[in-house]
Amino acid sequence: MEGEINNFMMVCLSVFTSLCYCYGIGKIVSKGTLRLLTIVPVVCLFLALPLNLHSMHLVGISSFFIAWLANFKLLLFAFGKGPLSDPSISLPQFVAIASLPIKIIQNPPPKTSKKGHKSLWNYATKFLLLVLCVRVYDYSEYIHPKVILLLYCLHIYFALEIMFAMFAALARTLLKSELEPQFDEPYLSSSLQDFWGRRWNMMVSRILRPTVYEPTLGFSNQLLGRKWAPLPAIFSTFMVSALMHELVFYYLGRMRPTWYISWFFLLHGLCLMVEIAVKKVVTDSYRLPPIISGSLTLTFVMSTGFWLFLPELIRFNAFAKTLDEYAAVGAFVKDACGIRV
Repeated sequence: MEGEINNFMMVCLSVFTSLCYCYGIGKIVSKGTLRLLTIVPVVCLFLALPLNLHSMHLVGISSFFIAWLANFKLLLFAFGKGPLSDPSISLPQFVAIASLPIKIIQNPPPKTSKKGHKSLWNYATKFLLLVLCVRVYDYSEYIHPKVILLLYCLHIYFALEIMFAMFAALARTLLKSELEPQFDEPYLSSSLQDFWGRRWNMMVSRILRPTVYEPTLGFSNQLLGRKWAPLPAIFSTFMVSALMHELVFYYLGRMRPTWYISWFFLLHGLCLMVEIAVKKVVTDSYRLPPIISGSLTLTFVMSTGFWLFLPELIRFNAFAKTLDEYAAVGAFVKDACGIRV
């Protein structure tokens, strides 16, 4: 445990030093190819850093925050785009925005919309539900396997939202800035478009939009016209998301990919294309009521997750390792505090 914490501290130091270097590069090197060349070594380093860790939680954090989000933000920064290219940004803001799954609301109005922002009671309830899921695993031999898979889905959702909220709270306190929300109750989604674009892990959609969706949309406009151009742009975005998720899963399991994760995202990309195409030709009066479309959306997301997504986590014992880490952290805290049971 102590060795892994030391490794994580070294990773954090490497990230901080590298981002300070990138911040300085932004002041002296003009945007474009030359800035990109000076940043490429940092991108390569960020791709390698998760390999220095072994804990499921720390590998997950470093691979998603650094190897994916930070690298995409730096690539945008190389060409003068994205959240890091604001000329008024300070070094602490640069480091926080690059390394954490946050986005500062620029010039928020006096009454900022609370959409996606939740109360402490909301997070407390989800934390208790997460604890309950973990405790229920002790009785898994008495529970139907499909129910266990449902618990895994809830475990992933609660853990991700709580973890992101903790980092957002830290960033909000340090930066004194209003941040955009990261999740917005995805179980209330009324369609796949609503789920992926507005409710589930909105940091991913925010970083993929300027890096993949918008460039592909501009190219598609010339070939297909404005009406149908979003379709290939959506599929391209899901392709990139699939590849990045495969990379994250490799970091987590260190096993040869089976490409089930890619099929999961490609399937959802195809289905979202169909959904949007249907919306373009069908009037509102012929569309399903939200309660029905929402039920179908959640059923589709969970069934495809059971089929293609969760088996990859189960393949390298992700949930068992996670529970072991919870126990290890508890034992470490007890030992550090001198608690004897």
